Amino acid sequence: MRIPESLPTVELVHELPQRLRLRAPWLADPQLDRLSLEATLLSLGGVRGARVNLRAGSVAIEYDGQSHHRCAILAWFRQLPPEFLTEPSPVADHPDPDLLRVFSALAGLVLLPTLAQPLRRVLTYALIAPTVWEGVRTLSCKGLKIEVLDSLAVSLAAARGEYFTAIATQGLLALGAYLEQRTARHADDLLRHLLKPMPTQAWVERAGALMQIPCSELCIGDQIEVGPGEMIPIDGKVINGNAAVNQASVTGENLAVRKEAGDKVLSGTVLEGGRLRIRATRVGAETTTARIARFIENALQQQSQTQSLAEQLAEQRVYLTLGTGALVYAATGDLDRLASVFLVDYACALKLGTPVAIKSAMYQGAKHGILFRGSSALDSLAQADTFVFDKTGTLTSGLLEVTDVLSLDADWDDRQLLTLVASIEEHATHPVADAVVKQARQQHLGHIEHEDVDYLVAHGLTTQVDGQCVVIGSRHFLETHQNISFAPHEERITALEHAGKTLLYVALEQSPLGLIGLRDSLRPEAKTVLAHLRHSGIQRLVLLTGDRQDKAEALALELDMDEVHAECPPEGKAAVVEALRAHGAKVAFIGDGVNDAPALIAADVGIAMPRGADLARATADIVLLDEHLQTLLAARTLSVGTLRLIRTHFHLSTGVNTAVIAGAAFGLLSPVWSALLHNGMTLGVLLNSIAGVSLKTSRLEAFQDRLETLKAAYQSGH
Repeated sequence: MRIPESLPTVELVHELPQRLRLRAPWLADPQLDRLSLEATLLSLGGVRGARVNLRAGSVAIEYDGQSHHRCAILAWFRQLPPEFLTEPSPVADHPDPDLLRVFSALAGLVLLPTLAQPLRRVLTYALIAPTVWEGVRTLSCKGLKIEVLDSLAVSLAAARGEYFTAIATQGLLALGAYLEQRTARHADDLLRHLLKPMPTQAWVERAGALMQIPCSELCIGDQIEVGPGEMIPIDGKVINGNAAVNQASVTGENLAVRKEAGDKVLSGTVLEGGRLRIRATRVGAETTTARIARFIENALQQQSQTQSLAEQLAEQRVYLTLGTGALVYAATGDLDRLASVFLVDYACALKLGTPVAIKSAMYQGAKHGILFRGSSALDSLAQADTFVFDKTGTLTSGLLEVTDVLSLDADWDDRQLLTLVASIEEHATHPVADAVVKQARQQHLGHIEHEDVDYLVAHGLTTQVDGQCVVIGSRHFLETHQNISFAPHEERITALEHAGKTLLYVALEQSPLGLIGLRDSLRPEAKTVLAHLRHSGIQRLVLLTGDRQDKAEALALELDMDEVHAECPPEGKAAVVEALRAHGAKVAFIGDGVNDAPALIAADVGIAMPRGADLARATADIVLLDEHLQTLLAARTLSVGTLRLIRTHFHLSTGVNTAVIAGAAFGLLSPVWSALLHNGMTLGVLLNSIAGVSLKTSRLEAFQDRLETLKAAYQSGH
């Protein structure tokens, strides 16, 4: 759809203290992406709800009633709607639920006794015509489906002159369809809230002055300013200011987090107070929010084995209903019994309840910082019986901390060494640099001026300080590439390495200057989470690490792991996963590094931690957005609970519908009662598909609270 250059004035047709209804011709265009428009309106300040009615060409908006928000809403509609409103939405757009057929049937039942016989027939045929036509159309286009059985049921009643039964049955079918559409649409609306659009304009510094430009024109390295109430449009690093930032849209944690110079910020998060100047590190399609949106879009296009099986079973049971009806009529010749049987099918509860449950689970997962790449990821995680952990960044925090600063030159003390290294490392973005800079800040160290820094990826940094060459990096880099030997200090180096430290080597003018030791700490919640995972049905917990055998075994014993693979090279991770699968295990692999990608692909379900490399997150089936390991437990609990819910619905709906068919076959239930009981069962399944999963997450929140308490106690003890 192409929105015209000039739009007629939007008309305010109705207003209540907290509700507006607006009308415009372009709102009635059938090609308008309704879901994107509603999502955009929900991103406006104060807006609590939005509903577009394409038939009426109007939109109803619920907001907080504040006058400045009312003015902003009206001002937005006076402008040309952005082009992205015309792009197809990844969320299925179900038809608007229609109550007209329900009210028509009720009016027909009231009017029926007052009419003569010929008019009763005309009224009945007019009211059931949509159902009959839908049955004919379905039979010709799709074959034998439930719509055909519904059409036969109301047609049989009308043909026998049972007009009250035909109209009442039509009303119940219409009511059931309305409630099913409302429930299915609610499930899609939940996911739609995860796809709120990003801001379209940003304040950026260009040529020494601030100017507002479209976000599509932002580049890496741009410095933007964000104020109170504004959404951050890029991923970046704070270079000035401080603010409270709400990260609920990304991590699910609805608490403001203090951000100041040096901290990283993510797109889609909102400033609740303060002001920040941010240097952009990711823009456009590479931002966190854009990648989350793509993840959800891909997820919505995939169908799990459970969902496919549910649809197959549903279609098979249409034939079961038809066959039962044929046998009943052959045995009794009773058209009432035949109509009663035709009004019961197993398809609705199975075919509608399963995707609603899965979409609800995906929504709940996203709220808790879990992104499922489609319903198949839910299936695989629920069925996994073996969890394989790559130690670094999963069981450990992935956040290095400086433990040792050792000067190897008598003219330099430890504080001077740390000041020098931090002044240079602040230009890098890897975890070692972050740890060194953080340690220097905690000690309130100053800054040493230096020349431009040359950065060799995965090796180190070089620069000039007061005309002297400083080299920082790995031992391999300094000894092999720079010809600087640390052999005279082998004893100190060996002692630090045996203590499990990561070492950063520093040289000045081709001579060793110092060593900085860093350590990755075990997550405080790791042991508790692993115990709960085992309680959830996980049979085997496996540890992969590059550590020496003795150190790896000690960690495995502390965490009660079943199996450990020490001194495991990066290329060996996938081989371990494949070996486990070859022995019949259903494997979930949890990792965060670039070299984890093969193992993530090899596993039945790959799970990437939030600090993981882009490649790891791109190949994972599940991405965790929250650093804490309880998010992993939440994902497992949610997947197991969803599959259990689907199975419960299958057995319940099969049992109830079988009982209703039996009652209809023996003449105990009229067509009206058959329709009422069947639709009631379907509605119950649909409502429970949403409410059931939501109720289960309350336990996860309680567990999160307990782990937060544990974490706080751990930190206070240090």
